Amino acid sequence: MKSLADAVGASGLSGYAIVALVLFVFAFVLILIPLMAPSRDAEYEADGRMPLDDLTPIPGRTPAPPTPRPQQHA
Repeated sequence: MKSLADAVGASGLSGYAIVALVLFVFAFVLILIPLMAPSRDAEYEADGRMPLDDLTPIPGRTPAPPTPRPQQHA
């Protein structure tokens, strides 16, 4: 019985897998370059403090309304 690798190899379609891999790596690198750019360090630092910093308003963002607490019955 032939394996799947033998069937794919004999069909001559293995070139498509290589092209797909090269395109994926190319797209991955294009996404990774802006994320690792040192010019965005300050932005990432500010965004990293955002969940902990409730006192400093962030320009362009409106604060979420307070969540109502359920009433406890005595």
